[in-house]
Amino acid sequence: MMPAHNEGEHLEAALLAVRRAADALRRIRPEIAVSVIVVLDSCTDESAGIAARWVAADRRFSALEVRFQSAGASREAGIRAAGIGAPRRRPPGERRTPPPWPGRTWLANTDADSRVPENWLVRQVEFAEAGADAVLGSVEPDPAGMDPELLRRWRERHPFEEDHPHVYGANFGVRASAYLAAGGFPKLAAHEDRSLVQSLRSRAFTVTATDSMRVLTSGRTQSRAPHGFGAYLRSLGRHRHSAAAE
Repeated sequence: MMPAHNEGEHLEAALLAVRRAADALRRIRPEIAVSVIVVLDSCTDESAGIAARWVAADRRFSALEVRFQSAGASREAGIRAAGIGAPRRRPPGERRTPPPWPGRTWLANTDADSRVPENWLVRQVEFAEAGADAVLGSVEPDPAGMDPELLRRWRERHPFEEDHPHVYGANFGVRASAYLAAGGFPKLAAHEDRSLVQSLRSRAFTVTATDSMRVLTSGRTQSRAPHGFGAYLRSLGRHRHSAAAE
């Protein structure tokens, strides 16, 4: 699942990385079907055209256009479009297919400004088969074009380790049955991932945090979500400048 709001600059690289991860899983576990849904939320740039080219070239990819301006609502809409939860309204004449079985369906989430590693889906399947109901991967800001001092400060506060305490929508997987039981993604502009993980933990689902499938994400400080990852990086920069002034 990949929500996108005006991510034309990053979307091509993000989709290429997801395709590599899907190909890696197919080589190792060809019996596992993979589908990739790009949720285009209120896009006014070239994102829809980029997604359309991928949909035409690879049957595993599909795109959904919505107007929520909300990461949580976009993710939830994409998951419903995949047949999980409330059924979507089908156009007249469209063939009805059986919905996927939630207990055997895994929902892997990333962002359109991020690049997943090749082992991204392989590792999530391994954790799922070992009993995890959700997997929290780690992320690293892309150093390209990023203030080196800001990157250093971020790394100080976010050491790469197993059992880390962080939640990133750019690197998050959950079993569909657990997702439904926890109420799904809330329709929030930001922190929908944290809210869902809190709900999962409150219901005693097994949540595993790992650095074994690290995602590279944009290091921009002008975020699409008002309180998202970019906003957090911007606050780190402000904190640095205020500390220097003192």
